[in-house]
Amino acid sequence: MRPASPSPCPSPGEDEALAPVASVAVRRWQDGQSGEGVDWVCEEQPVSLEYNGIAYAVMMATPTALEDFALGFSLTEGIVGAPEEILDTELRTHGRGLCVAMHITARRAAALRERRRTLAGRTGCGLCGVDSLAHFDQMPAPVGATQRIDATVLAQAMQTMARTQPLRELTGATHAAVWMAGDGSLHALREDVGRHNALDKTVGALRHAGLDPAEGALLVTSRASYEMVQKAAAAGAGVLAAVSAPTALAIRTAQALNLTLVAFARGQRHVVYSHAWRLQAPGLAEGACE
Repeated sequence: MRPASPSPCPSPGEDEALAPVASVAVRRWQDGQSGEGVDWVCEEQPVSLEYNGIAYAVMMATPTALEDFALGFSLTEGIVGAPEEILDTELRTHGRGLCVAMHITARRAAALRERRRTLAGRTGCGLCGVDSLAHFDQMPAPVGATQRIDATVLAQAMQTMARTQPLRELTGATHAAVWMAGDGSLHALREDVGRHNALDKTVGALRHAGLDPAEGALLVTSRASYEMVQKAAAAGAGVLAAVSAPTALAIRTAQALNLTLVAFARGQRHVVYSHAWRLQAPGLAEGACE
């Protein structure tokens, strides 16, 4: 992330937003042989998030689903508490960058101005940009979701997610996030070069569609870090399942926030690190990992 500019977003320019992928000429080498070819690579652009004329953050992101991203970021960072508190959203282009300009309620705008007096500016990577350790403990409220998830259904959903990532299939460069409903169906799969961005995009897409994250599980292709746990809890999801490892801080945070944290979710296996009661599986003790 780059520091946000104090100036508001510029007016739309003549440049168009870039496509999510680009083709480049390459020389390939394999098995002792080389040759010319073409490769597809993922784009990333600076995306400025502006609230009522206040430039809050600039994220490097894949230029797709940016309205979903803006809503999800606003919710998981606590800038707004509900979609209706964003009164208007406008996507603007400027040179090589993009700006999502949002108009939020007066109450939320006042809170944001106060927040900017004490924070250098939040980022999509959790503690980056926090200028005081005092802000470390400012976590969302504990999750109240009671939806239980079948472990076998979760395993199947993780495998389906792995097969349905078109940008990763084309470029190998993106993370993905998706929401699994209680019946195992998948909704709002979003991809981005940044794992936090992908999760924010999925959360925003869910809320745009009127779906409640508390009624299912959020699945991600990345590791389970502190900020991913924090974002999932802020979205209201009771379960976060990750392909890769958790950190110790992520586990402690999940325990404190009443979030079920699942990691190493690959194939027919996973490990539950907190609040295992939401996972229904043979042999899993009701009080395990509390």
